[in-house]
Amino acid sequence: MISQNQEVAKLIDGKPVSKKIKDELTEKVSKYLAAGHRNPGLAVILIGENPASEIYVKNKILACKQIGIESHMHRFPGDVQTKTVLDCIKELNANEKIDGILVQLPLPSHLPTEEILLAVSHHKDVDGLHPYNLGFLFAGKPALQPCTPRGIMALLEAYEVPIKGKHAVVIGRSNLVGKPIAALLLQKDATVTSCHSKSVDLEGICRTADILVVAAGRAKMVGASWIKPGACVIDVGTHHIQGDDGEKHICGDVKFEEVQKVAGLITPVPGGVGKMTVAMLMANTIFAYEQTLGLAH
Repeated sequence: MISQNQEVAKLIDGKPVSKKIKDELTEKVSKYLAAGHRNPGLAVILIGENPASEIYVKNKILACKQIGIESHMHRFPGDVQTKTVLDCIKELNANEKIDGILVQLPLPSHLPTEEILLAVSHHKDVDGLHPYNLGFLFAGKPALQPCTPRGIMALLEAYEVPIKGKHAVVIGRSNLVGKPIAALLLQKDATVTSCHSKSVDLEGICRTADILVVAAGRAKMVGASWIKPGACVIDVGTHHIQGDDGEKHICGDVKFEEVQKVAGLITPVPGGVGKMTVAMLMANTIFAYEQTLGLAH
């Protein structure tokens, strides 16, 4: 994947890829509206005052506005009772103008996250985390898929990264990223190894990867010695750390400057996978809308 004259890895830039996807969704919605259909609807449930969540939700609502999706905000204080949240979800499940329901994570510690996520109808589960949708994913059937893994696959496709027959290594086994991306890579005929913190010789396994997806949740965990020369490295991590200059910096799970000198392709943090997650949330909302109105082809 890396040429002899290439001194550093080529960047996998999520910005133009996500823009292209959102532009295509905007065009699709315009056609549906012109045909007399209603706007797609996305409900967002935000609990408490987490600064990071506020930013994420703001970006998601902005994307909705650009595409033609009507967003419906439901804010609750950090001490809200479980029943109040569940009652809200029940109403949204029954609302015919709401195609997708997003519960912004993380939730305050007193709330049962799993119970709340399970309460969302699998038809409106635009995060793709309901067991129904995960089951379809692992069965290789069309369904709502987790946004970040779906975004990773779109990046690999956009940059024409060979997958068939290649060795893909995934660090991380969460339902949010690790397990779904392993399944999606397997569906594209990759040979997939799923790793985690207890894997023996993790560094050695990673050195065999043609495609390395790092979703470990540990800042700057993966260095240059972990990378097979010319490999494609997908960094899913996002961390806010204090640099030597005393300022806060954003970094990923990968030591970018080091790894960039060995890899053939690499996603930056920020500007890589994160851009795709919002785009795929929009794509999932349109998918659910099409299913509801019988518009899917």
